[in-house]
Amino acid sequence: MSPAHHAAARGFPAFPARRGGRASGQSFWARQWTAAVEDVWPEQQPLKQGRSLARSGRTGPLTVSPGRVLARTEEGEQTRTTRLTLTVLDDDAWDTVWERAADRPATADALLAGELPEDLLEAVEDARARMLPGYGDLDADCDCDTPGHPCPHATALAYQLSWLLDTDPWLLPLIRGRSAEQAVEDLKSTLLLRALTAGTPTHADADAADGDGGEGSGAPTPAPHNTATDGTAPDGPGGPGGVYDPGAHPHQQAAYARPRTALPALPPLPEPPAAPGEPLTGIEADPLDRLAADAGLYARELLAHLHGFTDAPPAPPDLWQDTVRLAATHPDPRAVQRLRAGCGRPAGELDRAVAAWRTGGRTALEVLERPWRPTGQQTARARTALAAGWEEELPRIDIDGNHWTLTGRGLQLRLGRDGRWYPYRLHDTVWWPAGPPCADPAEALADLTALPDGDAPQPD
Repeated sequence: MSPAHHAAARGFPAFPARRGGRASGQSFWARQWTAAVEDVWPEQQPLKQGRSLARSGRTGPLTVSPGRVLARTEEGEQTRTTRLTLTVLDDDAWDTVWERAADRPATADALLAGELPEDLLEAVEDARARMLPGYGDLDADCDCDTPGHPCPHATALAYQLSWLLDTDPWLLPLIRGRSAEQAVEDLKSTLLLRALTAGTPTHADADAADGDGGEGSGAPTPAPHNTATDGTAPDGPGGPGGVYDPGAHPHQQAAYARPRTALPALPPLPEPPAAPGEPLTGIEADPLDRLAADAGLYARELLAHLHGFTDAPPAPPDLWQDTVRLAATHPDPRAVQRLRAGCGRPAGELDRAVAAWRTGGRTALEVLERPWRPTGQQTARARTALAAGWEEELPRIDIDGNHWTLTGRGLQLRLGRDGRWYPYRLHDTVWWPAGPPCADPAEALADLTALPDGDAPQPD
């Protein structure tokens, strides 16, 4: 490994053991990495063994550097060394990537802000480069004696790298040869070069401007702007000593011959407003940001319907749903107290509804308040997905409609009509929302069982 690669290498401590459930990262880049690895290595047995080994706590520490990821696995008295290797992109490939990123203002702004936007993947593909692993690009080397390729140590290392990508997606460009600092500097150079050359005419532009007066036409070529008629460069911005010489441009003499006129006086400053410093109600009245956010959510629901993801267009919220939405999003606790006192519901009901809304909006509120009975096929499919994704012995679960309750543990999963699983915890005989939903029942169950003991969310 070159000294530059040594300098860019980053080390991470070993992950502690994890119980069941999720084996891959959940962020966009982590999911993309995992999907690409499982596409390159499609055999299920090494992947399943790798998931189990990744959660065992025996793999690590990890080292990530340009072109490779390395870890050691403790197996009894032996230590296995495993390397994942990927191709490092050369400078020309990276230059093309930054050119494509500069074509996308939002992508460039996010990169300069230190983020790794999802649109960068499209920019990389436009550059005919590769950020994610592909066939013939990802390889593994391990000193174990396991037959076949890849071995479980390699797949375990790949899954653990997806966990790292959850917190630092810049590790993915690092493997391809660019640290976050290098990437930002390269992009700045690309944008600066574009800005410097944006107003420079090309030879083709000059030919088009000359028309019949081009080379061989016999017509004189005009002197370029800010250039003396004898072909020498002027001393200043417009001529010797920085003074513009209108004699070099006769067609502008009339403009420079006009007398100078004074600028008009500035208007007086307006009087300060006479409105009171405190709002009359005691609550700030600035709902524009919340109205804009609500409009955006409603627009997203309409787009989902137009693209066929939902059967019916979203209905306007009723009075109770709108009350819950306001209480869940209003920043002033005094407004929430007024809504709680005036909603006409029993004490605590609004707070529980607010807790649900904050995990998933109107859909999560319906999961809280409206139980339903899935079809037998839906229940069977959920059982199969749970059994396939949970590699340990499943806890005992009582199923009542869309409520899946872990017997005697005060924990529950609720299947929403959107196909996602919503976690709940029992508190004083009342079920409270316990976190955001998840599409995979095994991952939802793992997250639910990993929740620390504690009380339900408290009112604002």
